[in-house]
Amino acid sequence: MTWDTALAFLSRHKQSLAIAGVVLAAALYAAGVRRNPPGFHLDESSVSYNAYSISQTGRDEHGNPWPLFFRAFGDYKNPVYVYLLAGLYKLTGPSILVARLFSAAGGLLAAFLLGLLAARITGRRAVGLLVAVSSLFTPWLYETSRLVMEVAIYPLVLALFLLCLHRVSAKARWSYVEVAGLALTLALITYTYSTGRLLAPLLALGLALFITRERWPSVLKTWGAYAVTVIPLLIFNWRHPGALTARFKATTYLRSEATYGETILEVVRHYIAHLNPWRLLVAGEPNPVIFVNGHFLLATFIVALIGGYLVLKNGRREAWWRFILYGLLVSIIPAALTNEYFHLLRLSALPVFLLVLSAPGFARLLEMAQRRRAWRAAFMLVLAVTALQAAFFVWQFHKSASTPLRRHQFDADYPQRILAPAIASSSTPIYLADSPVVPGYIHAYWYAALLGINRSRFFLLQPAESPPTGATVITTEAGCPRCQVLATSEPYTLYTVNAPPLPLEPMPDEGFRAELYSPALPMQLRVREQVTIPVRVKNVSEVIWLARERSAGQYHVSLGNHWLNLRGEMVTGDDGRSALRQDLQPGEEIELSLTINAPRRAGEYILEIDMLQEGVTWFAMKGSATLKLPVRVE
Repeated sequence: MTWDTALAFLSRHKQSLAIAGVVLAAALYAAGVRRNPPGFHLDESSVSYNAYSISQTGRDEHGNPWPLFFRAFGDYKNPVYVYLLAGLYKLTGPSILVARLFSAAGGLLAAFLLGLLAARITGRRAVGLLVAVSSLFTPWLYETSRLVMEVAIYPLVLALFLLCLHRVSAKARWSYVEVAGLALTLALITYTYSTGRLLAPLLALGLALFITRERWPSVLKTWGAYAVTVIPLLIFNWRHPGALTARFKATTYLRSEATYGETILEVVRHYIAHLNPWRLLVAGEPNPVIFVNGHFLLATFIVALIGGYLVLKNGRREAWWRFILYGLLVSIIPAALTNEYFHLLRLSALPVFLLVLSAPGFARLLEMAQRRRAWRAAFMLVLAVTALQAAFFVWQFHKSASTPLRRHQFDADYPQRILAPAIASSSTPIYLADSPVVPGYIHAYWYAALLGINRSRFFLLQPAESPPTGATVITTEAGCPRCQVLATSEPYTLYTVNAPPLPLEPMPDEGFRAELYSPALPMQLRVREQVTIPVRVKNVSEVIWLARERSAGQYHVSLGNHWLNLRGEMVTGDDGRSALRQDLQPGEEIELSLTINAPRRAGEYILEIDMLQEGVTWFAMKGSATLKLPVRVE
């Protein structure tokens, strides 16, 4: 089939092919959606349970009526996704399938809207089709749309904003409807995902690129209308100080004690790291949690580079293309201000701008392919590489559903191995005891809702509260002193309490005697590097060392460390901590894992490892020997 014959065939059957393409795309995004990812992530359970609770009572899991943001795990989830899902649950009831299909539909619509935008930008439907197909098979966007999380519809709302902006980009004046469309889509970006609280104002600021003598009143109206939509957020933050910034403070490297020079250097370093092509195209996240192969298609990336070159060469005088380049650059900022050096979820606006930039690249390839045979070969090569990489990704993604790592990441075994035997025990209530970092209680609430079991069947223990003797407990804590373990599925343990807790009180002085040894102490670390080391601990006293009953409280015994300078003066006190998981009898020995954090400044230090009784004192203060090692920090 010749090039002209192929084009004629596509032209004659474009309607039928379009319908077939939509059906195939929907099938691709719906295939195995209930089982892959396997199980349900904690964040998915949190979003789903709050949506279910809103659909039934109009209140969130904490009893707050119609909240603007949803408190969960010490953070606040955004409202747009939760309320949309609540509307579905009002019709269908709670369902993992419905939730996953909702996210998949968001990814599907985002791809179609990006294709529509590309067609409008270039005036060519073929380019729109190419961009839509590239979006559908972009692993980054595909995997995001398989998650029941706010980020699943983030590319969709961003695409809506860009469509509204392109509509007005060449107009001298914007109507009130157009101004409202821009302001509302900026608001959707703000209230859909946490990074949108920073990205949306940056995109709004970028509207200054459209200011002309005739257009400046329209831009000012858009800014004013968007500012009105942000007022509820500001009021919420005023009423709940720090609520919307707590997560950022926990994940950012920005610290008040750092100098301006150190801060600027760190920002530049993280920003550049997020531009790493190897991470973008091959490796993905350094520490992947929910992605199998979350990166960008190679051929589409090359076409986007071509598009970027064409924009810089020919289109930089157009406000639209200046804004797209600006949007591409600022889309990296929310992720670059956090500790990770490449975070796919926080970077989820970046692939949208790259796909928009691919439109002029595809248009040029098509134009050259119609003129020269050599360019036709290049165009066909782009299609072939895209098809091969997309097919490999889809195969790899579906194969991953049965891997142990994937099942662990999404707690796939929790319903059958932990919750089912807990419910079968007929114990009432079932106690939930969580560590601060794994709030597993939300799984119990969500899966119980799926089974029609009332939440009153469970009792959530406070951090310092212990379950009574004979209680059935689901916990995410590392240990359970004086218990009988019934089932485990890391990090969850189901157990019954077979003895009351021992009296909690300060140990006598003779109890503060320990021998410490580690076979793998570090001799050299990087600034602020975090490492976990094994430490052998032996109780050489005549007193029982009490394990931690729960996540908080006093008098249990832990392993910890300090950082000293070479003169023995304290630089960083009370750095890492590792609590005993079981009571340690006199003469017994156990190995603990201690996570330490290197100091913020380079130099020569002494790492000191010691035991302590929480709320009482360090063993060294009672004369016990510590473990010391000189460490170079670079």
